[in-house]
Amino acid sequence: MDEFVEIPITGELDLHTFRPSEAGDLIDDYLEACLEKDITVVRIIHGKGTGKLRQRVHAALERHRLVARFELASPDAGGWGATRVWLKSPDAREP
Repeated sequence: MDEFVEIPITGELDLHTFRPSEAGDLIDDYLEACLEKDITVVRIIHGKGTGKLRQRVHAALERHRLVARFELASPDAGGWGATRVWLKSPDAREP
């Protein structure tokens, strides 16, 4: 049975404790929640590891309707272990 985990909406999503298969739904829910709090720049921490989680994260972001753009974080913000995401402005979002 899956356990419900409440994640604080701070603009930073740490995926270290989640399975790669959970990333897509989690990212979707988290980005929606960020917009509700007017957070438009988000850092997703996926870790460095083998890169499988990073690939899943980037695949989810590429097709997400709220994402304007994303890139690997700067070295002082996690480097290739994190991704920075910019969300679309309200007038640029699709219904």
